[in-house]
Amino acid sequence: MKTTGLSGNEIYCLDKIGYKAGDIVVGNSVHSLGLARSIGSGFRAIVGGEIVQFTKLIEEGRAAALGRMEKEAKDRGAIGITGVTSELVFHSGNIEFLSVGSSLHTKGNTQGKEQYKFSTSADGQDLYVQENAGYVPKKFVFGNVAYSIGITRGIVGAFKTLVRGEIREFSNIFNKTRHLALERIVAEARAEGANAVVGIETTILPLMGRNLQEMLMIGTAAHNPSLPQGDIVTSDLTPQEMWNLNKMGYAPVKLLLGTSVYSLGFIGGLTSFVKSFVKGEIPELSKLIYEARENALAILNKEADAIGADEIVGVKTYVYQLGSGLIEFLAIGTAVKKVEGLTSQSTELIPQAFTQDWDTFVNTAEFNFGVELNKGK
Repeated sequence: MKTTGLSGNEIYCLDKIGYKAGDIVVGNSVHSLGLARSIGSGFRAIVGGEIVQFTKLIEEGRAAALGRMEKEAKDRGAIGITGVTSELVFHSGNIEFLSVGSSLHTKGNTQGKEQYKFSTSADGQDLYVQENAGYVPKKFVFGNVAYSIGITRGIVGAFKTLVRGEIREFSNIFNKTRHLALERIVAEARAEGANAVVGIETTILPLMGRNLQEMLMIGTAAHNPSLPQGDIVTSDLTPQEMWNLNKMGYAPVKLLLGTSVYSLGFIGGLTSFVKSFVKGEIPELSKLIYEARENALAILNKEADAIGADEIVGVKTYVYQLGSGLIEFLAIGTAVKKVEGLTSQSTELIPQAFTQDWDTFVNTAEFNFGVELNKGK
């Protein structure tokens, strides 16, 4: 008897690449922030930027939960874990780090325990597609950075909010922290002997108030022998997107991020407020958001040119209200390049790889005490 979190579609797809479902596996770790760390980080928050104590604390908690989940899978004789999720649950000032996944076994195995080989954030359908495109999973990896906008930089920014335009102090903080998270997930993949991190998901989480946040990236460290030698490939494309581009001869090169923080300015804010009572366009807001968007996209284009990419695909853009007339515009996309010799295991993907599973349980009374980082798959 097996108790699995895999759906019928996932089980079917995994069967095609030689896996069968095992039990759900879980790992958790409850951490306290501690008085010393809280005091130390409080001083750093005055300056702004990364709060190393919080980054380290969260990194240790996640690593402990993941390690215990992997140990449980090994104890059950699994060959790997698919659909790994990572959650934060807050308990009266303490944080519980929770990792959950579904263990896998080799189809047809009758020998009992197997040698454990991998963990992945990909669900059963995505794992089928990734392996079909040549990406063999090695390990679930993450990169994180806890950061503060900072009181000092906040004061500097506050003066600049009186003037319309980009607030570079804020833009620099957001750009730096996002790239720190990317650098760390790449470092984890390199330690595993991987040459790619695929299926990257990026999440911004609030920690102890609005001023302190965490930038988190999760994904799967993998190896693809068809990729050229060089730096580790990073991509936030869906496995299905990556497979299709693979068939066209394009391989991912690097996940690109660009962010701009803009102020409407005191006069612009006052003008748009007055115009909001009248039907029609508010030109000040239109122009401001347009400029922020163009600036964020220009950051992506500049980096893509620097690494010799052919195109940037799957670009997603987000606009956030930061308060006090400030907006952040964030652009994320994957740079790709033509590569000779890319192959896949089949000429077409099976329809089960695209079928969406239904949510058959919805709790509308749930309070937002926890955040599931892989939600939406």
